Parts: sequence; structure tokens; C-alpha cells
Amino acid sequence: MRVHPLVSMILRRLALGLLTLFVISLFIFMAVELLPGDLAEEVLGQSATPETVAAFRRELGLDQPAVLRYLTWLGDVLRGDFGTSLANGREISDLLAGRFANTLFLAGYAAVIAVPLAITLGLLAALFRGSWFDRGVNVVTLSSISFPEYFVAYILLLFLSVRWGVFPSIADFGTGAGLKEMLYRTFLPMLTLVLVVTAHMMRMTRAAIINLLAQPYIEMARLKGANPLRVILRHALPNALAPIINVVALNLAYLVTGVVIVEVVFVYPGLGQLMIDSVAKRDIPVVQACCLIFAGIYILLNLAADVLSIATNPRLLHRK
Repeated sequence: MRVHPLVSMILRRLALGLLTLFVISLFIFMAVELLPGDLAEEVLGQSATPETVAAFRRELGLDQPAVLRYLTWLGDVLRGDFGTSLANGREISDLLAGRFANTLFLAGYAAVIAVPLAITLGLLAALFRGSWFDRGVNVVTLSSISFPEYFVAYILLLFLSVRWGVFPSIADFGTGAGLKEMLYRTFLPMLTLVLVVTAHMMRMTRAAIINLLAQPYIEMARLKGANPLRVILRHALPNALAPIINVVALNLAYLVTGVVIVEVVFVYPGLGQLMIDSVAKRDIPVVQACCLIFAGIYILLNLAADVLSIATNPRLLHRK
């Protein structure tokens, strides 16, 4: 039975993604192994006796060879068991569930605002190329993308929270909060992410549309007297979807995996904040789990970008 080329491509990319994830897991484990100091001594403190340290090392399996420990850890991960937190003794899966949901909420909140805004601005900038609107949008977006996330976050905190008191400086909404309260308390971290990712998507949309405006079929549509907005939406945009989808997917991956700094600044109880706290406490199993989840999400979103790009432009399936 002949397999459809798109299905074959998806299977190949999935296999490559799994291989990439395996290599990343190896690097994560090696990076943890190269950390200075002894994990058991760091957790127990300087007052621990050698006997206590040795018993704790045996409990963690640190007395076993690194290869055996890696294979044991990888086997547990494949079964969905990330182990137990060294900081509080809780199951890591339970810790990750709530924090991961919070991170997805913040990323989704930002994506719902950023993606339509960026594409709309990109289309309008291409439609009015060279106008004051095009120049103004480019200046604003370039300015926002030139600053690091923490700088944008602290500027928003200074004006919208400290001076004007419009929004809270801490985004932790606790438990049992309603949707309206969650949206209100996470507005500043959402706005920070939107300002950071909108510029890239907007400029890519603008560049993709402008690149197609010189094509013969676009010129023909113009000669027929078609409305400029209709030319862009009906003729240029469908053929520019592949690069736009790619850049949107990459920025969505950033929204999920790159929120660490934003979560720390606004004390948001997400996966990034959990990872930073675990690094400070030398809670290595939690750090490994967070890194692996971030890597898996990034790989999945890149796979989705490839599939959607080819679905909108089947010519990408065939090599030239």
C-alpha cells in the first residue's frame, strides 16, 4: 500500500524529533553530571555526617555508574515517571501538572493577542508600504524587539503598576480564581510577551507579502482593477502562508519555552518559575523534567509548523 507523501513526511519528522529528544535528554543528563559539587552534600548541608551523605547517595542512586543512572532515568521518563522532588518529596508529575497548565494559559493568552495583531499589522504595513503607518509600525516593533524581555517587563511594571497602579506587579492569582481575575493579574506578563514576539511575526508577514507583490499574477490582478486589499488577502496571503506559519510556530514555541524570565519577574507560578526555584534548591530531578518538557514542546511545534507549511504549499513536498 502506497503511503501519502505528507504522511510519510510526518512519520520521518516524528522519528527525527524522537531522535532529537533522545540526544537532548543525553545532554541534559550530562550537564547535570558536570555541575560542580556533590548533590547529596548540597541537599543535606555541611552539617551532615559522612554516613548520612553515603546513605543519601545510595538512596538517590548516585553510587551507581552514570550510564546506568541515565538508562534508569530515561526508562522512568518513558513510563511517565519523572521521580520525586528532593525539595519537598512530592511526585514531580504532580508538581509539573499545575505549573504546566499555568504556563500554557499565559502562552495562550499572549498568542491570542499577538498572532492576529502581528498578521494584521504586517498586512497593513505591506498594503501601505512606504507610508507613515509602515514606518511607524517598523520603528515601534523594532524598538520592542531590541530590548530584552526583563527590560520590557520592568518598564511595564514601573509605569502600569508602581506609578499608575493599574495592574498588580505580582501575577500569582492563587487557587480558585475566576477567568476575569486570571486575565487581569496576568495582563502585564502577557503584554510583555506580546511586545516581544509581535515584531518578528509582523516583519515576516510584511516581507512575505511584499515579496509576492511583484509576481505576474499580482500585477494581472491589479491591471484588472482589483481592490489593493483584496489583492493582498485573496491572491498574496494564501501564497505567503508557509513562511508566516513557520514564524508563528517558532514564536509560539518561544511563548511556551521562553517565558522563564517573564515568569520570574512577575512571580508567576509557571513551569519556568518552577525550574528556576529548583535550580536554586539543587532539585535536579525537577530541573531535568522541566528541560525535557520544554524541549519536547519546541520539537512538536516545529513539526506542526512543517506540516502546516506543506499543507498550505504542497510544492514543498517535492525537491526542486
